Amino acid sequence: MTDLGTTIAPKSDQLNADDLLVEPKTIRITKVSADPGSKEQPIAIYYDGDNGKPYKPCKSMRRVLVQVWGRKGDDYVGRRLTLYRDPSVLFGGVAVGGIRISHMSDIDRRMELILTASRASRKPFTVDPIEPEQKANGKRREGKTLEERATDAAAALATAKTVERLTELFERAADLRAELEGGGHGRLLDKVQAAYDDRKRELRAAAEREEEL
Repeated sequence: MTDLGTTIAPKSDQLNADDLLVEPKTIRITKVSADPGSKEQPIAIYYDGDNGKPYKPCKSMRRVLVQVWGRKGDDYVGRRLTLYRDPSVLFGGVAVGGIRISHMSDIDRRMELILTASRASRKPFTVDPIEPEQKANGKRREGKTLEERATDAAAALATAKTVERLTELFERAADLRAELEGGGHGRLLDKVQAAYDDRKRELRAAAEREEEL
């Protein structure tokens, strides 16, 4: 199979939102460094297999990290994040897309935060937990556990922007769902199914509101 996804990665010295066009990415942190001289991107998060392209979180995501994991970057080493591309992120008033965090390890429940969207508004933001690896009993495939693959699939479904895209992603996860069902991983299967069902309801509700206007 010819994978076009490998041909569209942007050339950059850091993880870019367009690196996540195909699917979300779950990373394991190896180092956190600070560059006080960089006003916009003072923090670099290195991770396994980063190929010299660290994740440099924006201010909103740095606020998420501090609120959930605390202020000490050294404590982040060994922990995991699931990152995805949010196409609605603005730059200069134009939607160019940006990197957002959907899941974090070392938490035991969904975290509901309030982030500053602009000087005049604040918006809710949620982060879901990644199950500790010692509890993820699934087999590894291409370096990822079933837990990680299910988390990536759920994150992609939860951020789909249209019903058509949601359906496409759900169908693409058919093999994973079959593997989860066949292996008796009901909790992970429910996680993927719930992400699909919840997002479908959200998209339909949004469409109904638009029709009323």
